[in-house]
Amino acid sequence: MNEAHSQNQTSPSDGRPASDSPADEPGPSRRSVLWTAGAAGAGLGLGGLTAGHAAAASPTRGPASAPGAAAPAAQGKTMIGVPFEPRGTVRVGIIGLGNRGGSMIDLFLAVPGVRVVALCDPVKEKTAVAAKKVTDAGQPAPAVYANGEEDFVHLCARGDIDFVYAATPWDRHFDMAATALRHGKHVGVECPLALRLDQLWELVDLSERTRRHCFQMENCCYGRNEMRVLRMAHAGLFGDLLHGAGAYNHDLRGLMFDPEYYEGPWRRLWHTRLRGDLYPNHGFGPVANYMDVNRGDRAVRIASFGTPALGLAAYRKEHMPPGDPSWKESYIESDRTISLVQTAKGRVIRLEHDVSTPHPYSRINSLGGTKGVFEDYPERIYLEPDQSNDEWGDFGKYAEWDHWLWKEHANPPGGHGGMDYMLVFRLMQCMRLGLVPDFDVYDAATWTAPVPLSDASIKAGGAPQEIPDFTRGHWKKARPGMDSERPAK
Repeated sequence: MNEAHSQNQTSPSDGRPASDSPADEPGPSRRSVLWTAGAAGAGLGLGGLTAGHAAAASPTRGPASAPGAAAPAAQGKTMIGVPFEPRGTVRVGIIGLGNRGGSMIDLFLAVPGVRVVALCDPVKEKTAVAAKKVTDAGQPAPAVYANGEEDFVHLCARGDIDFVYAATPWDRHFDMAATALRHGKHVGVECPLALRLDQLWELVDLSERTRRHCFQMENCCYGRNEMRVLRMAHAGLFGDLLHGAGAYNHDLRGLMFDPEYYEGPWRRLWHTRLRGDLYPNHGFGPVANYMDVNRGDRAVRIASFGTPALGLAAYRKEHMPPGDPSWKESYIESDRTISLVQTAKGRVIRLEHDVSTPHPYSRINSLGGTKGVFEDYPERIYLEPDQSNDEWGDFGKYAEWDHWLWKEHANPPGGHGGMDYMLVFRLMQCMRLGLVPDFDVYDAATWTAPVPLSDASIKAGGAPQEIPDFTRGHWKKARPGMDSERPAK
């Protein structure tokens, strides 16, 4: 996963109760405020979250005819269906070596045909640990960039890097992705892709102009259950699809107040800036794949509602000593946000976000159609004619529908039940073989758009907000996605 990625860097066999953090972000004493900066410092004031290209919502239009927020004129050709240029070895540069980046490097090193060329982190101790992993794996010593907050620019400028991976606090994702694209690199960043609609549009435009792919490193799309449901849905086992749900419900209170885990308050401070869904990607991405969003259907609008913000303040009162810096913070982020997304075909997707209250880990991960329904956490299924008498069926009996990746890698290494490895393996495979990637910048922008739009909707009393058509009309044509065929090579 991406955001609070894993509490202990390992997870149970199913990979579920893990957090997903892009990186441990040190406090101001160890890094400048650039990587721990607030929204205002990064130009991310609440009023600007939906600024830029997006037009005002128009909730009166019907689901099939709603054109979405107005798209800017294209600056280049679409990246839909554009394959990578094949190469024998994929040369990787990694920015951010905290919790997330520090563990993901192991997976890049585990995939054949991948070389880690360069590393970047302002904390030199972290680059030293990561560099040793590279040499211990039998690869040449990587170049190291640890001279301050902007040294990532020099990594991106190197001529011997094919792919840049960024695992840093959220407010730097846009800068790093844009810089990598401008230097001619394919780039993948942890969730969310960016924090404003105009930034999402700029990354779409940059990807199209530079002819380089820009990804959301959405590992949950590669979960075993998610990929099995995907194949079953596309084979018609659920009938005509009607509704789905995804979430990031994960009690992160202890981690957000732990200065060692996040190395500073950056993750918690977002709860002082936004009221909406801070982390929609893990839930939205898999359901969007089930429904072929951007591949024959489109997410048209979102309406969001939020509870009062009480959880973090209550936790602070019980656990934090007087004088702790957190006592200066005022939390406004809804403890639980619930959003409804409608698609052009009239389907409904429910998204939830809750990291501030006691709750077992759940991404919900459900899908329903005219022939039945799947629900996760715990996994259960009801399909006609297989089940009857209102009794759930055993999802394990549908293992024949596992994606070829899970049949080929039955016991993958790494955390989150192996989905992290599947993400890295498949992306690197596509780059080596010159294949079209499983998802693209249009998916990344769509899955991230609920961040600013849910905040705007909640502030507007739940008024629907239009989701931009980042594909500029290309969504109408069916095309392959996550449900890929095994390569012949």
